[in-house]
Amino acid sequence: MSFFTSTIGRKFIMATTGLLLMGFILGHLLGNFQVFLGQDAFNSYAALIKSMPAPLWAARAGLLVIFVTHLATALSLTRTNRLARPEAYKKPATVQASPSSLYMMETGIVILLFVIFHLAHFTLGYLQPEFFHLIDPQGRHDVFSMLVHGFQNGAFAAAYLFCVLVLSVHLHHAFQSVLQTLGFNHSVYTPLLRKVGAGFAMFVFLGYGSIPLAVLCGFVTLPFAA
Repeated sequence: MSFFTSTIGRKFIMATTGLLLMGFILGHLLGNFQVFLGQDAFNSYAALIKSMPAPLWAARAGLLVIFVTHLATALSLTRTNRLARPEAYKKPATVQASPSSLYMMETGIVILLFVIFHLAHFTLGYLQPEFFHLIDPQGRHDVFSMLVHGFQNGAFAAAYLFCVLVLSVHLHHAFQSVLQTLGFNHSVYTPLLRKVGAGFAMFVFLGYGSIPLAVLCGFVTLPFAA
């Protein structure tokens, strides 16, 4: 049996792809924080990224491969676990399990739907197309105004907040699982790493959630010309 088709190998793939995805989530969040600097800063950031099409599409393709690999491996491991235990325990032995660890597949499905929703909204412009082609005074794609218009819609803002909460719940267990799979499991360091994982999940929720909340509360607003 090949290492990468074994249970251990697939868990290693899950851990490495999960670590890469967490890196993207953090980097994407730090980039999005520029929305708090205003229209010019955020649109400049977006224009800079779009000015490098080759690296951008390479990164998108790589991210897609990582995401699909992570998803396919998760489904494969879930199927293996179910085949190994075709009948559910009469008395569930989950006393020590955290809530986030019990619903990894369910939260993963919500995250998949969230990714599709997010791409349809802000990347492809299928949702709220009337705001997708806005241009700022410098002639750049006005992603700042597009974002603000999007989150001024209470239903969209609530959907994002819910999905970010689910993402954070998923990350809470994923962070610990990744480190354990990669061998970072020690009686002294593990409790600290659990706290770091909880802190990371909370940072992701507060960070991403702060943007739609800032729009709804009027802290991030449209420029007068928009």
